[in-house]
Amino acid sequence: MGKVVSRDELVAVRRGLNKQQKRVVFTNGVFDILHRGHVEYLQKAKSLGDVLMVGVNADASVKRIKNDGRPIIGEEDRAHVLAALAAVDYVCLFSEDTPYELLKALVPDVLVKGADWPVEAVVGKDIVEAAGGSIQTIEFLPQRSTTQIIKTITERFQS
Repeated sequence: MGKVVSRDELVAVRRGLNKQQKRVVFTNGVFDILHRGHVEYLQKAKSLGDVLMVGVNADASVKRIKNDGRPIIGEEDRAHVLAALAAVDYVCLFSEDTPYELLKALVPDVLVKGADWPVEAVVGKDIVEAAGGSIQTIEFLPQRSTTQIIKTITERFQS
């Protein structure tokens, strides 16, 4: 088994980590056009536990929550690039608009989101807290976003 795994494989890994009393951290996102902000966010997330699991929105989900022009990078490529990062232990694609079902199956010890999300609005907060886990937010690096990168590219290379 590699680092990019199915939902069922990730659930099995989680069961094993429970037995080992490992602290599991989960975060999720689109992670389109990977940049420094993503990398530093994932490094900080990993520092909150022993194992970092990342849920990645599948392409159809991204189109629904962003727009028809996204993602720029396909789901398999996004998953494999994330899996290559030292901070990331496992990556799992999910097709729903939110990771709620994946979180119900995993029940991580720590759920991480960017600080742009109010804690009370974090999807899966109820699941994690009911099991005794915590919600953590991480500040983003200013001026580092996929949207900003896309804007820069379109401005610089307009015909």
